[in-house]
Order: sequence, then structure tokens, then C-alpha cells
Amino acid sequence: MNVVETSLRGVFIFEPKVFGDARGFLLETYRYQRYAEAGVDLHFVQDCWSRSVKGTVRGLHFQEPRAQGKLVHVTRGAIFDVAVDIRKGSPGFGKWVGVELTEENKRQLWVPPGFAHGFCVLSEIADLQYKCTDIYLPEAERTIAWNDPQLAISWPLPQPPILSKKDAEARPLKETAVLPAFGG
Repeated sequence: MNVVETSLRGVFIFEPKVFGDARGFLLETYRYQRYAEAGVDLHFVQDCWSRSVKGTVRGLHFQEPRAQGKLVHVTRGAIFDVAVDIRKGSPGFGKWVGVELTEENKRQLWVPPGFAHGFCVLSEIADLQYKCTDIYLPEAERTIAWNDPQLAISWPLPQPPILSKKDAEARPLKETAVLPAFGG
């Protein structure tokens, strides 16, 4: 597995080894020891699967309290996946990293606890699967506006996005009252 550090401390791109031949391929999507050696020494307690159509934007989502770390990969299609540092007092506060995850490149994005997560769908349909370090709690779910001018995320969208009501009504980061604290 190749581990790629990003411009945000703690956010990694993982490129698993793919073993393929005329029949297809095999790859390991997760092995605790390999991720722990890379600095992701957390236990996952929930797996999720999300399907979306082209032009959909989901996010920017996070939980507080009980922040979730997410290990994201795409099994069908392509997305532009984003992690935003929203930890109060962090040197990276308000900065973001975006990476294209596709069924072809088989990359994974590690979004640590304390970061907001969002994505836009580039293909006709995209299936994401992600592992979470804490369970989903509706009462702890928070949303930041995907198009917050302070964040200035360069979403590769050819037209206005398809949004849920929650995402369409989300407020900017500066108006988000409940944020995780930076732990050092």
C-alpha cells in the first residue's frame, strides 16, 4: 500500500496494491495493522454505503460531539472527495484537501475526526463505501455550506448541484456554533 500525505496534517490518501489478471482483480480494502503503521490507529465501528447521481453534492458533514473519522473509497463511478479542517485552534483551520476517488484508481481518503467531509459526483452514478470510527448520531450531525466563500472549495461542477434540503440550508463555517477543538 502506498501512503500519500496531503497538505493537511492527518489527512492521507491510500493507494492499495491491486492484483489483477484476465479474470479481474483483488485488493485489500482494509487491514488494521497497515493503517495503524500509517498513523490511522483507530477502530472502525460502522460501515456505510452511499449511492448518488451525477452532479450531487453531499456535505460538508461532521459530528460534534463524538466526531467521526471516515475511510472513504469508491466502488462504482467517480467522485471529488473533500476533507476540511474545522478544529478550533488548528493551524489548518478552514483549509481543505480534495482528491478524485474512482473505481479505476481505487484510492482511499482518510478524513480524521474533527474534519468536515463532503463530495460531488462526477460520473453518472457513484457508489461510495466508508468506514466510520463512531456511529452516526442524528443529534450530533452538523452541516457546513458546501459553497462557503471562506472555504472557497473548487468543486468540479459543470452545473448547479443537486442538494438535499439539509445541505441547501447549511450555513457557512463562521456561523457554525458547535465545532470540535484542536487537540494538539
